[in-house]
Amino acid sequence: MDPHYDAQDVARCDLCEIAIVQSYCDFCHVNLCKPCIGEHISDDYSTKHIIVPFQQRRSTPIYPKCEKHLNKTCELQCKDCNIFLCTDCLASEQHNKEHKLSKLEEVFHQKKDHIHRDKEEIKEELLPVYEEIATEIINQITNLDVDYKNYTSQMSKHREELHREIDNVMDQREKEIDENKLKHLSILTKHLEEIKQLQSLMQESLHNLNEMEESNEVTPTFHYSSKNQEFSKLPPKVIVSMPKFIPKPIEKEELCRLIGKLTPLSTTLEERVFTAKKPNTSVRELLDEPEVLNTIKTGHEKLYNVTCLNEEEIWTSGLTTADIKCFNTQGVLQKTIKTKSGKRPNDIAVYSDGALVYSDWRTRTVYKVKNDQTEEIIRLQGWIPFKLCVTSSGDLLVTMFSDDKTQSKVVRYSGSTVKQTIQFDDDGQPLYSGNYNIKHITENRNLDICLADWEAGAVVVVNQAGKLRFRYTGPPSSTKNKPFKPGGITTDSQSRILTSDGDNHCIHVLDVDGQFLRYIDNCDLEGPTGLCVDNDDSLFVCEYNKGNVKRIRYLK
Repeated sequence: MDPHYDAQDVARCDLCEIAIVQSYCDFCHVNLCKPCIGEHISDDYSTKHIIVPFQQRRSTPIYPKCEKHLNKTCELQCKDCNIFLCTDCLASEQHNKEHKLSKLEEVFHQKKDHIHRDKEEIKEELLPVYEEIATEIINQITNLDVDYKNYTSQMSKHREELHREIDNVMDQREKEIDENKLKHLSILTKHLEEIKQLQSLMQESLHNLNEMEESNEVTPTFHYSSKNQEFSKLPPKVIVSMPKFIPKPIEKEELCRLIGKLTPLSTTLEERVFTAKKPNTSVRELLDEPEVLNTIKTGHEKLYNVTCLNEEEIWTSGLTTADIKCFNTQGVLQKTIKTKSGKRPNDIAVYSDGALVYSDWRTRTVYKVKNDQTEEIIRLQGWIPFKLCVTSSGDLLVTMFSDDKTQSKVVRYSGSTVKQTIQFDDDGQPLYSGNYNIKHITENRNLDICLADWEAGAVVVVNQAGKLRFRYTGPPSSTKNKPFKPGGITTDSQSRILTSDGDNHCIHVLDVDGQFLRYIDNCDLEGPTGLCVDNDDSLFVCEYNKGNVKRIRYLK
């Protein structure tokens, strides 16, 4: 059945109004059954009827009528005069024979291609950028209370030292903070409104482009002018410098001056430049038969996590020891780090400068280890940190679950500062299962955030702004005996997603959009869990019970 009609609305012939439509006149725009085709054509032999199958209707361009010659359509354009011409116009003496002509059909299809490209650019590239900008500003607004509360707290401590004599002055300074906060909020809100207005304009433009793409009207299509260059000029980034409280030593004689002052709120604009996505030109195909290059025997009884920065630093951790061990690719132990609490880490990750980061659910803390020095970078209340991922921008993604083990979320940190929280979809529904089961996380090359939700039996992928892209719950037709329960997850240079399926002793390989490509199930894997990929696309796989890390080549 034709997709334009549902089961309750069958298209009928416009002439007899009884028979089901089978053909269409693409010139007169009339539905026809077979018996009525002849009658339609015989009505006016001077008309150039175009009879096509009904499914191919409106595939023929609708040319403009000639203003000078009756019943003639213009299929040419004079480039010099910038007017439409019919064949009679060319035959007449009124038009210069030396002028350059172009076929409207060619121009029409060129413009159609341009419209389609513009539509795709807005939908796939420009709108997501604006979504990220809006999310960034919303996060700033969300964190305003926390940031300004810190300043108020500093002033309160200083206030205790200055006693009651400075109460009036301190109240004045707190009023200045509130005023600055309102100004700050006003600036960000105004900028957010401007961004949303631009988003609305782009949505309107996208709607118009959809209509034009579906329309076969030549004149509006011909006169179409792209606005994408205007949209590509991104709005400037608003940078508001936070006010600072500057305390001074206490001297009663100069109390007002010595309390300190709050620097005024300042706003600067930082130019944003839109950069179109570049396709990955270095294509590496999947091997027909993946092969194990070597096996690293870690000594962990229950090996669970693996992460790597380069071939000399393959970090591993398990579920029975506080030891975090580092090997090279040949399996030689390089160093061992013990967790600060003396208990096993939940997960490990590595920053680009070589610093190790690990989570400890007992202390609700994330620690960073560099040059044998351990520092606390994140401590939670009401939530327990679990799995970690260092992003390409140097941020840290942390999966966490609530104390009552009913909610899960992903939080993005810059250092110790929260930048983003991902927990619900556009309908307000949880993106992830609520309990504390496995939720390994990784960032793809296109900045998607990919999470293996063991309890839900799904790989959940959101874009950089936290919007749900897709859920993968297993291949269309599984050849495995047990339900899909993803454990570890990683991505490679081709933006493919790899996730371990411990119960079925294999690895699922997906494309960037979540389409199943193949299994890696020929490498004698036993209970694969944690995964990572190095810069050369070698895959490292933890075997839970054996305590081994297998290095696998799966790309050509």
